[in-house]
Amino acid sequence: MQQLPLGVRIPDRAVFQSFLPGRNLQAVEHALRVASGAATGAAWICGPAAAGKTHLLQAVCARASESGGRAGYFPLAELASLGVGVLEGLTLLECVCLDDLDRVVGELEWELALFAVLREIQEREGRLVVAAKAPPALLSWKLPDLGSRFTAAAIFQLRELDEREQRDALRLRARLRGFELPDDTSRWLQRRFPRDMRTMYELLDTLDEASLVAQRRLTVPFIRSVLKE
Repeated sequence: MQQLPLGVRIPDRAVFQSFLPGRNLQAVEHALRVASGAATGAAWICGPAAAGKTHLLQAVCARASESGGRAGYFPLAELASLGVGVLEGLTLLECVCLDDLDRVVGELEWELALFAVLREIQEREGRLVVAAKAPPALLSWKLPDLGSRFTAAAIFQLRELDEREQRDALRLRARLRGFELPDDTSRWLQRRFPRDMRTMYELLDTLDEASLVAQRRLTVPFIRSVLKE
């Protein structure tokens, strides 16, 4: 686990290697450029829940940190209750990743603080990546100028993985954890559980731990016994 400002921790698995680009290749390629410092300024990642926004932001932060830069990941859905003070010092970082930005849009105090952060980062050619469910043009801003600045950012709409891509993503995650996931097993999971990647990954984590303890392969009968269907 990697320790970051404010006690926010990034899971080791939240890296580019475990992110299946699928139809989101342009977003991933830009995120890689941001992480390496080849692209500066602001980038906006949007899409539905469990489309991979958090994973991509955390991967940017992890890669930027590995390159020796000062980076921080800040999930505003968790930190907003602490007040705008959580944004203090962000401009000292080379790469800032703000998740769940729509959580604070529409609140004047937050928007004023965000405007200061964005302006400072742009002036010193730093890097800011934000995530929200909708693109900036569809949000209700208290500060129109802030909305305009974000609208001028590099904007990428993430598309959810289809069924085949979901299975590919599960197999990729499994291989990175050191085991193979049979195709019939991933298909069975898709039929029985919600088909969003957050749920699928959580199930995979649970099953991986159970298979290690039991020293069993992830067959459908074994999964049924673990999940007590």
